[in-house]
Formats: sequence, C-alpha cells, structure tokens
Amino acid sequence: MGSSLPGADGTFARRGGVMLVGVDEELLPIGQFARLGRLSVKQLRHYDELGLLRPAYVDGRTGYRFYRASQARTALSIGLLRSLDVPLAVVGEVLAGSAGALEGVRAELEEELARRRRTLGLLERVMAGGLPAAKVRVVEEPARRVALVREAASGPEDLGRATSAAVARLMGLRAGAGGAGPVRLVGVFPVDLGEVVEVVACVVLGEDDGWAAEVTEVAEVGVLPGGLFACATHVGPYDQMSLTAHAVLAWCAERRRAVRGPILEVYVSDPAVTPPQELVTELMVGLI
Repeated sequence: MGSSLPGADGTFARRGGVMLVGVDEELLPIGQFARLGRLSVKQLRHYDELGLLRPAYVDGRTGYRFYRASQARTALSIGLLRSLDVPLAVVGEVLAGSAGALEGVRAELEEELARRRRTLGLLERVMAGGLPAAKVRVVEEPARRVALVREAASGPEDLGRATSAAVARLMGLRAGAGGAGPVRLVGVFPVDLGEVVEVVACVVLGEDDGWAAEVTEVAEVGVLPGGLFACATHVGPYDQMSLTAHAVLAWCAERRRAVRGPILEVYVSDPAVTPPQELVTELMVGLI
C-alpha cells in the first residue's frame, strides 16, 4: 500500500496512486505525466525551473513532482512549439497569450530559408561547373575620387542586405542632389570577413559631379586607392560573387602574390534591367 500525502484541506492521497492531493482531480507522478505529455522527465524538470510548466504539487520532503492530467495540453504545446524551432523564451510568451510573439521567430526562419536557398544556388553552380577557376588578369587602376556611404553588416551572410542598403542610400542622395546620367558604382569589402563587416558603396566622381558637395553631411567624399589588382569577371547573381572571389584569391595564392585590401566589385550591369543570371561585375583584389 502506497504512503499517503496530506492535502491542503486535510485529506490524503496515495503517493503512487491516482488521487490528486487536496483537489478533485488525479495526480500523476512525473514519469507517468512525461509519457502523457510526450516529454522526457529531464525536460519537465527543466521547464519547471524556467517556470514554463510548474508541477501541481511538489512533495516538500522528497522533492517528487506531481502533475494534473489537464496540464498535458500545455506539455504537448511546448513540445509542438519546440519542434517548430521556437526558442523557450518565446514559448513562454506564447503560453502567456502574448499577441505577435511568433512574428520574430517567423522572420528568423524566413531569413534562414533565404540563406539556405543562396547556399543551394552556390552548390548547384559548383556542381554544374566544378570548383571556381575564373580567368584572372592583372590590371592597373588609378586612384579615383568617389562619393561613398558606409553600412555595417552583421556578418558574411548579411553582406547582400548591407550592400543593397548602402547602394540605395547613395543613389538616393545622388538623385536628391541633382546627380544624373550613368554612374560607375563600386562596392568595397574587406578581404577578411569577420563577425561585423563594414560595407562601402562608392560612386566614382567626374570633374563635373558637383552634386557630391551638397551631400557631404550624410555621405563622404574620398579617394579609392589605385594600384595593381588581380581581376576577374563575374557573370551571374551577386549572391554568388564569393565563388569568383575564391577563384581570384586561389590564383593569387598559387602565384604567391600577396594581397591587400580591399576587394572591389565594379558593377557593370544595371540590376534594375538585367536578369540576375546575366549581371556582369568586375571583381578586383589589390596586389602588393
């Protein structure tokens, strides 16, 4: 016969049995409840510590946890949300009925999906054409006066967004200041990509580009260094530029040519009217 637990109203329930302590509902030991809620005992203990799923009763002497059968819905909901990659902090918000708690999770999943699609595109290109081995040539470029804006990227995967934002801001400033006609647009990136990367978008200035003087409070006017560059032509989407960069850096390494930053991307095509697979970009790595 199992030992008894005192209820809040002075009644008793069997410890290994089925009577809930002091209430008119059955109590389930943690092992039995774990099977009912499709969670492990370890998970239940962890969720108790986090305040996500408290036991209905904890024996003060033994520390044994007991649950109501009606708590199984909460346990199953936690399991469902975790299977959807919802972080535990957000699970708590959902259980508390917080409106819009899952919006951030959805945005993160969409971002991850987009990253996976980009990776898949790179993989398919390598499968179709082999490891990148672009034709590399050495060119000499003069120093050029440029108008530029800077944008921070949170890491290599954020380069596309940061570059687009920098270019859009720069072109918007140019248009607002009366700049018109074709431009030579250049993206500037560090050779070594860390966790936080600074992206620079530049417009090469001509002698008559007076618009740059009007936006110096929000954009900079500087000089893009010249010198010798290892250069290759990239044809295709911008998010596959890393393949051409790999080919150029491999070419430099094979010839023991020391490189200097930055990496320059000279955008030959207008992405507004050119299909992604036909975009032409000159990728240049500075040589020492």
